[in-house]
Amino acid sequence: MMDLFKTKIGQLRILAILEGISLLSLICIAVPIKYWIGNPIFVRLMGPVHGTLFLLFLFNTLSVGVEQNWKFKEVTWKVILACFIPFGTFYIDKKILSKL
Repeated sequence: MMDLFKTKIGQLRILAILEGISLLSLICIAVPIKYWIGNPIFVRLMGPVHGTLFLLFLFNTLSVGVEQNWKFKEVTWKVILACFIPFGTFYIDKKILSKL
């Protein structure tokens, strides 16, 4: 696990996992609490966290893609698309990022 912090692709993988976890917590915990209990505090907390992680993942994907000379049509667009599909970052981490 500590090896992931040493490379740009490893850091991107960590961001992918964190972004996916933040979406899971937003959808499975914060939103139900907001609508079932009537308390929006968790959405107010998790919304900006998820948004920040989403943008960090997006910008880091572009940065790593340029740095690693990824072909846009082969790798970069798939990784970018993954962050727009719910839980796509988990899939892309397993199928693409873990093999780079």
